[in-house]
Amino acid sequence: MFFIYNLLAVFSEFLLKIIALFNPKIKLFVDGQANSFGILKAKIKAYDKMIWFHAASLGEYEQGLPLMEKIRSKYPNHLIVLTFFSPSGYEIRKNNGVADVTVYLPLDTKSNVKQFMEIVRPEMVFFIKYEYWPNYLNALKISETPTYLVSGIFRENQAFFKWYGSFYRKSLDAFEHFFVQNSSSKKLALTLGKSNVTVSGDTRFDRVAAILERDNGLDYISEFKNNTLTIVAGSSWPKDESLLVDFINSTSVPLKFIIAPHNIQPDQILELKNSITKKCVLFSENSSASLAEFDVFIIDVVGILTKIYSYADIAYVGGGFGNPGVHNILEPATFGVPIIIGPNFSHFAEATALVNMGGCVSISDKESLFDILEILINNEDIRNEKGHICSTFVEMNKGATAIVMNYITSK
Repeated sequence: MFFIYNLLAVFSEFLLKIIALFNPKIKLFVDGQANSFGILKAKIKAYDKMIWFHAASLGEYEQGLPLMEKIRSKYPNHLIVLTFFSPSGYEIRKNNGVADVTVYLPLDTKSNVKQFMEIVRPEMVFFIKYEYWPNYLNALKISETPTYLVSGIFRENQAFFKWYGSFYRKSLDAFEHFFVQNSSSKKLALTLGKSNVTVSGDTRFDRVAAILERDNGLDYISEFKNNTLTIVAGSSWPKDESLLVDFINSTSVPLKFIIAPHNIQPDQILELKNSITKKCVLFSENSSASLAEFDVFIIDVVGILTKIYSYADIAYVGGGFGNPGVHNILEPATFGVPIIIGPNFSHFAEATALVNMGGCVSISDKESLFDILEILINNEDIRNEKGHICSTFVEMNKGATAIVMNYITSK
């Protein structure tokens, strides 16, 4: 099976170059990977000491950030290499301030892995959550490089637990230790014969809890809110937006709405704006009117949603009508905001927990959305109760980063 995997890896490298001719996102990926070795060679000297973090996409980057910051502080004489697989991670965080070198991870072919390891020569490696590349892991095992899985998740549908997954299972031997999010992941790891497992929790809680310590003020959001009850919809998709727009257009209650779509392509943003009958403004517009005069503010830029959540009285987090499901609910949760999501959240432990606890409400259609919004808008006590559940949940689950660091520094 490993032979077939390697053939597929080489074929995928060729196939992606063809697809890139017709798909802008794949083109970003292919072009970015083509530049990775040049960037690495230019920024890494033969005498540099390296620590490597790999994050599949933006969510994993946010998970790994608290640990990267601690590693940066603990090992100031090392350079940090950060690799991404997804364009949605790399393109947004390629100019981050924590890593010394940020590149796309070259595809997991034997030749790419050999070249990458010869340039980077990592002394320590951290894979965030999941994404297991057998050739990279085999190379790390051969070089006896300390390698850790952080905020890991194991599920029964992963290749490790299938009849064809023997080479995937063997690649896990590269990890010195597994820091997993929950006891069910530890139990599954034990079935693979892995006893070097610690239930540390999710480092994202440390990340979002730290948000409260910074200045989250945005003057233009304060001007728009104008002391009015505000609903913030973050990372919304068209299905989410269609339900929200129905409510926006029909409600007679004096409210403010901020929508930060997941996709900010101009044509989709314009379509969204045109569907709204209330007074609406885009972030990118240079309106001469005061923002306080508008009812709806569409945020057609990236990078400010987290701060915007601090102004929310009610949060709607999008993605819950799609696959794999809802986006990050912990950012609004840390601000003590009641949260509404779509029905697809079962793959996300924090969403499942908050739904069960009552801080987060899952809706399935327009009627259920209208019902919960009516309750939350009209009952401040319920808003506060659900918001308190959310903020307490974040506070009680902090500490994963400290567990990882204590293990590493005690060696």
